[in-house]
Amino acid sequence: MNAAIPESPPAAIELIALIKRFAQGHPAVDNINLRIASGTYCCLLGPSGCGKSTTLRMIAGHESVSSGDILLDNRNITDLPAAARGTAMMFQSFALFPHLSALDNVAFSLKMKGVAKDERQAKAQDLLERVAMGALAQRKPGELSGGQQQRVALARALITQPRVLLLDEPLSALDPFLRIQMRAELRRWQKMLGLTFIHVTHSQEEAMALADTMVVMNQGLIEQVGSPHEIYNRPASEFVARFMGGHNVLELPAGKIGVRTDHMQVTPGHEAAPDSPHNQRAVITDIEYQGTYVLLGLQYPGALQTAHSTAALTVMLSEAQFAQRPYALGDAVQLSWAPEAAHRLLPQPAAPAMALAS
Repeated sequence: MNAAIPESPPAAIELIALIKRFAQGHPAVDNINLRIASGTYCCLLGPSGCGKSTTLRMIAGHESVSSGDILLDNRNITDLPAAARGTAMMFQSFALFPHLSALDNVAFSLKMKGVAKDERQAKAQDLLERVAMGALAQRKPGELSGGQQQRVALARALITQPRVLLLDEPLSALDPFLRIQMRAELRRWQKMLGLTFIHVTHSQEEAMALADTMVVMNQGLIEQVGSPHEIYNRPASEFVARFMGGHNVLELPAGKIGVRTDHMQVTPGHEAAPDSPHNQRAVITDIEYQGTYVLLGLQYPGALQTAHSTAALTVMLSEAQFAQRPYALGDAVQLSWAPEAAHRLLPQPAAPAMALAS
């Protein structure tokens, strides 16, 4: 008897051969395929201009699709107006009406639908209570802090009872301390509500803290899809390794490899073994104290480069390691790493034809 093949988690959002062209030239979003599992927190991540915000706007219905399809719960929503899709958007600026109270901001969409005042305000008050803003329902946005405004914006998005909540860099306008506090709240709300969240950010730290699944984009393409742990520990391409940080990219005769900065060791140059694929001589060019750890910047003669060119690397040492053996600028050292700490990097985007964010 054949074992049953496990089914993929149901997809809340599915993008099929999605393309967006604004003008002649390279598409802003270039034929991407992606399935985002229902009830997950998914972060679209990448540098400015990679296509992540354009992808989010197409899902929301705020940007037209050049070709391809967008499905929500297996329903094709590609050409539907934004209000008929079953999605809601939280914008970077929160976009609250300054002359309306928090209560009336949340209730506004129901007012536009003709819902009676008592009913819409009761629903709005209930949502404000759920995001710990019930006591401030009569305050206007100018009388609220940035974090309080974000809670109002969330309640306003939820009043339409969306299947998918779309978040366009919702934390970028907040100060660093509040940003950390609010991302914890976003994660808690997503779990409590059981909704699918699709969150656009350029912050690697933010995506790793929030996401069940990260989708790393570059030049309109998907480079890699996976959990934060998978992407950080095994970036599929040189771009992902460099963008995520915390990795060194070395070019060896067999090709490019990635090694985490905290998986490399340094020893004084006079203790060095002969060069091998897992040992490289280098010189310390920078030292940064970061509290619990120290970053060493190094230059090493590239294995496939001329004798006059160098490649920059970084090694992370714990504060205790550095205290035990302090180094100085200009010190000659030997770099080494265990063979299992290295993995090969692909030069091109490595996402499969249909990536599953689950």
